[in-house]
Amino acid sequence: MRTEPALMRERLFPRCRQTVRSAREFTAETLDAWDRTARLDDVLLCVSELATNALRHGVPPGRGYRVRLLAYEDGGVRVEVHDSGPGLSRIRLGGGRGLAIVAAVADRWGAVPRSPGKAVWCETDR
Repeated sequence: MRTEPALMRERLFPRCRQTVRSAREFTAETLDAWDRTARLDDVLLCVSELATNALRHGVPPGRGYRVRLLAYEDGGVRVEVHDSGPGLSRIRLGGGRGLAIVAAVADRWGAVPRSPGKAVWCETDR
C-alpha cells in the first residue's frame, strides 16, 4: 500500500471538449515541474481518456470536472478525474474503449463514489 502522496495539484475544467487538451497540458507541466516524466506519455494518454469519459458521461450541463494529480515518494503518479455524474465508471463490452485503454496503460485503476458523482483514478509506477 502506498503512503500519503508527497505532492498534489488539481485544477477545475469547464464542460467543454477543448478542455481535454488543457487537462493534458496541465498534467505535462505539473509532471515536468515534479520531475516525474518517465512515463509521461502513458499518463497523458490516461488523462485524455479519463477527461473525455467524464465529459461524455459524467459532467451535467453547467458543471465541470476536476483533474487531481498526486506524486508519491516512490516515483509513482496518481491521476484522478472527478465529475458530478451518476453511477460508477466501468469497462463495457461493445462500449467505448477509453477505460480499456486506461486499464491497459496504467498499473492500476478504479472508480470511487463521491457526493455528488465519482472519481475515476489510475496510477503508474516509476
